[in-house]
Amino acid sequence: MKTSFLQFLQDPHLVASFQRCCGLFLRVEDCLPGNCSNSHANATGDRGPGEKGSVIRTSECTNGNQRHQINGSHQYPHGQESKDSHGVSGCVVKIVMYLGQASKDIIKWPRPLSPPVVKLETRVDAEYGMPSTHAMAATAISFTFLIATMYRYKYSVALGLMASTVLSALVSLSRLYTGMHTVLDVICGILVTAVFMVLTYPFWNIIDNFQLTSPLTPVIAIVIPFFMSYTYPALDHYSPTRGDTTIILGVASGCTIGFWMNYQYGRTYEPTGSLPFELPSVTLEIVSLAIARFLVGIIVLVATRQVVKTLTLKALYAWFNVGKHDVEARKRLEIEVPYKFVTYSSIGFNATAVVPLLHQFLELL
Repeated sequence: MKTSFLQFLQDPHLVASFQRCCGLFLRVEDCLPGNCSNSHANATGDRGPGEKGSVIRTSECTNGNQRHQINGSHQYPHGQESKDSHGVSGCVVKIVMYLGQASKDIIKWPRPLSPPVVKLETRVDAEYGMPSTHAMAATAISFTFLIATMYRYKYSVALGLMASTVLSALVSLSRLYTGMHTVLDVICGILVTAVFMVLTYPFWNIIDNFQLTSPLTPVIAIVIPFFMSYTYPALDHYSPTRGDTTIILGVASGCTIGFWMNYQYGRTYEPTGSLPFELPSVTLEIVSLAIARFLVGIIVLVATRQVVKTLTLKALYAWFNVGKHDVEARKRLEIEVPYKFVTYSSIGFNATAVVPLLHQFLELL
């Protein structure tokens, strides 16, 4: 009984049914026998762990797949944050995401087959599906933020809980809509995150205090995440999972060092008054300042990425004697992990330490 229920949740036809309810259908187009298959093509064109053949757009087809160009990750700038929220959220999200990403390449369950599912992304075709890291991230970010602020600021906890639930649900359902995960992938992602948060909640304050006060924080924040990235589970084909995991750990590492430095130099933002604090009213001046701070942060972070990435790749290419135009070399372990870790840890550090200083200099705080 349990096995049949789990098989039902893993059935790609269940995902296809949800897509059809959302108005997404496969259509017969350029779909010839022998041109389609149920195996993924990975980023290098080799056969990977899922399904991919010739590709068509949204369709109703018994032998076809789809091609849609989707841009990859998005970067979000951070400003100064209060002491009780940044360390917990960053640490929980970092660990949850690593667990999810590594679990995919250990469990090795393929993404739902197409057909019957409509695939709206191709960048992650080479990745495995169990569990959904999008569902894990949405759940972790939403609920750690809620828990870390519910006793600190005056707002409706019921509305906060509703907002967290809605955000987590929307992100999870979007993974079904895009055809990237089965229902079981999404449910397991949410449950793993929930269990992890419950087990670690009693230690959140201890972890936060250690991260901000320990002189070992910079060393730990660099060495452990880099080691985790470099020893990421190896596959017999190239997958963007390792690179994405390195980016996540790199950003978290840089942010941790930035928060630590802010605290050491007394630059951690702390509202005045007694708990819980009043939330400031939304005025035109506050909105204008927020937009200005956002634009300044984006400019700095984009420039950081471009400069650090270029310099790091040049150094690594020279060290390993690789031609500068060899794009495929970026997929090698000894090049991909260092350049992405250095680049995105620099972004994390600048977002949390440098950008706030620039905001202060420009009188945007």
